[in-house]
Amino acid sequence: MAAVGAHRPGPLKQQNKAHKGGKHSGSSQRRAGGRVPVKAQPRRRLRDLNRVDRRHQALQLRRQRKEAVLAEKRNLGSRDGPPHLVVVVLLHSRAAARDTLRLLQSQDSAVVRADEGRAGGFALLCPRLKQRWRFVTAQAGDLHAVLDLAKVADSLLFILDPVDGWDSAGEHCLSCLFAQGLPSYALAVPGGADLPPKKRIDARKKLSKSIEKRFPEAKLFPLNTEQESSLLLRHLSSQKQRHLAFRDRRAHLLARAAEFVPSQDSDLVGTLKVSGFVRGQTLNVNSLVHIVGHGDFQVSQVDAPPDPLCLNPRVVKGQKRSQDMEVQDDSGNGADEMEEDVKVLMKADPSKQESLQSEVVPDPMEGEQTWPTEEELQEAEDSLKANRRVVKVPKGTSKYQAAWIVDDGEEGSEKDDDDDEDDDMDDDLMEEAVSQEGESSEEEAGEEESETMTVSECLRDDQYDEKMEEDEQMLERYKQERMDEMFPDEVDTPRDVPARVRFQKYRGLKSFRTSPWDPKENLPRDYARIFQFQDFSRTRKNLFRQIEKEETEGASVGWYVTLHVCNVPVSVMESFKEGKPLVLFSLLPHEQKMSVLNFLVRRHPGNSEPVRAKEELIFHCGFRRFRASPLFSQHTSADKHKLERFLRPDAALVVTVYAPITFPPASVLLFKQRSNGMHDLIATGSLLSVDPDRIVIKRLVLSGHPFKIFTKTAVVRYMFFNREDVMWFKPVELRTKWGRRGHIKEPLGTHGHMKCHFDGQLKSQDTVLLNLYKRVFPKWTYDPHVPEPVPWVRSESALPELEVDME
Repeated sequence: MAAVGAHRPGPLKQQNKAHKGGKHSGSSQRRAGGRVPVKAQPRRRLRDLNRVDRRHQALQLRRQRKEAVLAEKRNLGSRDGPPHLVVVVLLHSRAAARDTLRLLQSQDSAVVRADEGRAGGFALLCPRLKQRWRFVTAQAGDLHAVLDLAKVADSLLFILDPVDGWDSAGEHCLSCLFAQGLPSYALAVPGGADLPPKKRIDARKKLSKSIEKRFPEAKLFPLNTEQESSLLLRHLSSQKQRHLAFRDRRAHLLARAAEFVPSQDSDLVGTLKVSGFVRGQTLNVNSLVHIVGHGDFQVSQVDAPPDPLCLNPRVVKGQKRSQDMEVQDDSGNGADEMEEDVKVLMKADPSKQESLQSEVVPDPMEGEQTWPTEEELQEAEDSLKANRRVVKVPKGTSKYQAAWIVDDGEEGSEKDDDDDEDDDMDDDLMEEAVSQEGESSEEEAGEEESETMTVSECLRDDQYDEKMEEDEQMLERYKQERMDEMFPDEVDTPRDVPARVRFQKYRGLKSFRTSPWDPKENLPRDYARIFQFQDFSRTRKNLFRQIEKEETEGASVGWYVTLHVCNVPVSVMESFKEGKPLVLFSLLPHEQKMSVLNFLVRRHPGNSEPVRAKEELIFHCGFRRFRASPLFSQHTSADKHKLERFLRPDAALVVTVYAPITFPPASVLLFKQRSNGMHDLIATGSLLSVDPDRIVIKRLVLSGHPFKIFTKTAVVRYMFFNREDVMWFKPVELRTKWGRRGHIKEPLGTHGHMKCHFDGQLKSQDTVLLNLYKRVFPKWTYDPHVPEPVPWVRSESALPELEVDME
């Protein structure tokens, strides 16, 4: 029999190590008797290498990367690859663009060929170096042209002023380029030879200091002689290429030539034949193409005309050879030669071609709808009979006319208000007529005495006051932004409408972080028009893996092709003739379909004007450009995100809009259009996700003030103004600005006073708050047509002069 009070060791009992005898190899082998245990090694153990193998593997990977970089450098601008596309960007109004282009064209044994579509663009062929370049000059002040050319450029050549570097317009251009994604670049400084030597050295030191902030470790290239231009070309061809993810995964080209063929039905729409070099990825004829700034289109055919920038062109009999450098124009016999040697590479297959459908056509009968019962029909008939009225009407009046006849008792205030408005309009018309007659008589009387003088616009005070209305609107926005910052989400309870009616779409939550909210609850009708992925991240990963590993059929990178783009408006050809760049991007699967896009942006420090939610903004997302009215919400890791009424300057926010699907990564720029047509950069960021289930919650805060304070109870007033509202919002939890929690206990009286219980005693200066929540959705305001911005003013020009008559 065991002892009743047996000792048991406690947790502090000494634990000695076990004896290690028998674990050496000899005893274990004898104990096993020759049997070998089956042990499955995991894949991670199988992949483990020893030190020598790991070093050898790292050396092989390093060598492969180095060979890939060298192959990319050799291919760019060579015979097999596309020409090295260099975009010349002027950052100052005094930058010498013509001298720069003339020096670049004056290379030994180089052939210069002018472009067809753009003024100032040319191609530089160097058979001795086996290199070819294409230089395109971005129009000064044209923001869309600069951004579109930077999307496809291999290198950017910034032209600086030798004294100031860049001006305000150049600073704005650099901000947009850095936010969109900057390819490889070089800094050139032409001119400065007319300065004295000492001032020239001081200006160069000052310029070097100013570019350190924008371009760290950048080198300035003076551009005054042919030798310096040769060094610049060598640097452009040998520098490391910086990749932009949104263009490297898509085929794209910059049009070198274009031709518009009208359709048989209309001259406004037709087939656009765009010729250019394929870049990025292989171009498939069955995929859609996006013309930047104009929309998505289908391709019917891809041709292969002869390369107009071939390093070793065919020699035509009867044509004289030029020595050293020759400038050729392809606008003459080039079209006839292309028509003779054009080869059809591929034609679109209707069964494999991507569709242009961007929205889901909702079925109005898709939702559950029951036929009304006999009782419901009888109730509707009774309600119609109750609303009928007897009116005396003239003989022959129809039922429709009788419905508009108002009884004598119903005329009331509406008729009086209409009469007052008509009287005011008549008085205004009479005053205008009298003033016009008086002015005409005065003009006729004083026509001989008046004389014409020229005065500046600054003397016209009546025109100066026209801008006061915009100033008042801006002041009101500043006040609203300040009030939202001081009292976030607080609203005044209306006195003319019951709170239970005014806030009937809102609900209370026990906890904003943990309380559930169904993402499929009470969706708007616009959600029936969009597309949604079951798993967007997995679809994106599979698509990118397919692009990297599988080889697609089509025009390879470096080929000079002609695309037959169907159903293109004639405005695209007109803009190309005006000298604007024509840029095409091939779309990945599903990128023409509409969905809900979320962008993570941060306020640009150069803009401080208040920007409200649902205000129309201009988006530059990757290769797209569109207008929309977005929502602003907080960027958190929770499943619900609070709406922000203004774009905050001190935090990153998420912008939500309806837009075509785009696979990230993609940069985004947000612009706001002024009343004068200029575009201001207000925010920059990147595409976060394509997720219609992202819940954006709008919060309203009703505030009340403690009237009588007891130990843990208090009488609160000014939150509601009737007894029914207090009973309606009784289940919602209360909080205070000083951290107390409580709930409504009972109403007091009939004027909205209520007795509340809290977890501690309130302070007299505390404020009682009640939070209400509602899910909000963006507005369907997507517009792919963005107006051209007015060029930025580089310096203050003289005010225009007006001719007025002075008596």
